[in-house]
Amino acid sequence: MTVAPRDEWRRPGPTAEQRRNDLWIGLGMTALALVSLTLARSTGAFLLGPPPSGQEQLFWTVAVTLPLIWRRRWPTPTLLVVAVAFIAAQARSAPESQFSFWALFCALYTVGAWGQDRQLSRRLRIGVITTMFAWLGIYYAVMIDHIPADTFADAVGPVPPVLAAMVNGVLLNVLAFGFAYFFGETAWVAARREHELRAQAEDLRRSQTESRERAVLGERVRIARELHDVVAHHVSVMGVQASACRRVFDRDPGKARTALTAIEQSARTAVDELRRMLGVLRTSAGTDAASPAAGGVERIDELVERARAAGLTATLGVYGDPVAVPESVSQAAYRVAQEAVTNTLKHAEAALLDVRVRHLARELEIDVTDDGRAGGRVGTVGLGLIGMRERVAAHDGDLEAGPRAGGGWRVRARFPLAASAEAPVGPGRAPSDGRPATAGAERSA
Repeated sequence: MTVAPRDEWRRPGPTAEQRRNDLWIGLGMTALALVSLTLARSTGAFLLGPPPSGQEQLFWTVAVTLPLIWRRRWPTPTLLVVAVAFIAAQARSAPESQFSFWALFCALYTVGAWGQDRQLSRRLRIGVITTMFAWLGIYYAVMIDHIPADTFADAVGPVPPVLAAMVNGVLLNVLAFGFAYFFGETAWVAARREHELRAQAEDLRRSQTESRERAVLGERVRIARELHDVVAHHVSVMGVQASACRRVFDRDPGKARTALTAIEQSARTAVDELRRMLGVLRTSAGTDAASPAAGGVERIDELVERARAAGLTATLGVYGDPVAVPESVSQAAYRVAQEAVTNTLKHAEAALLDVRVRHLARELEIDVTDDGRAGGRVGTVGLGLIGMRERVAAHDGDLEAGPRAGGGWRVRARFPLAASAEAPVGPGRAPSDGRPATAGAERSA
């Protein structure tokens, strides 16, 4: 985790948009307070006593509400100014108190939600709330002797009317200040949790990226090892052919010519495979992972048999006239089919599996489909898919992997073949479920 301890975290300051909102809130609160002042003066209901002059009433009304325009930028000074102006306005008997009280509530809340120093924020809020109740006590003590005798003439409850009025005022203030404190603290905790979630999401994203990079690295090295074996094989064949050519060069020029042709072909193949190996190693480093057992296109039927043994209804179809393909391409095609079948067995919950090998004019195509669920695989980039993409890309091929329109999942890989991959090596084989083979089938089969 990269998040800071709770006591050390500082909430970032308000954005430009939040500061603009505070400006409009402060101006709006001030305007409403002035309207409330006008209405109070119009009714003549001066509950705090004889009011000061009109100019002083305007001053105290604006002094309590206008500082809200800076409430999130400077929450602590805003609360201090609002609290002092509120008490001073009460002491001077300024008639506007409704919106002034809500301005004090808003300032208290903002310090709890945006205060950078949590200890200072708590002490300041507790201090302001304590001061407000002390002022309320002083106000009651001063005003109790000036209450007109007929104020509570209609009182009928069991509680003495003066005591009832005082308790009612205290309860309202406890409720208001308690909510201001509670909601401010809750807002800060919510912001803190949002920060932690964002940090965790970033750590998870970074971890997934690193896992994918490690998977790509490991897969490239495994591919390079397989290509290394292919290159070593061709070089060994070249050595054997060269030895045979040397021995029969004088006695049988025809055999020597055949051996030289084989050496030429092996050299070209080895150079091509070496180029591929250097390509996949260009951004890779060493790894201790063991190389998996080698396999080729001719072993794909073993994968289908394993799927049948696992309970799937699996079919294999080989289409077109099989031609000689480079060993590295054969291995890569087998690995793609192996990974696709493994994913079907592990994740798809499928009942049907169809594997098709198409020998096209200039391509070898592997097509694996199933009828399983695609929801668990859509939008994900698993390590197996990374490995398939790396193997196909190493041979300049194309890979398609995704849900089918009719349901299920499809993996189709195309490996380009050299124009000289020439002669058929055997007849097309019929699908293992009894369907006839289709020579030169179209890609969309």
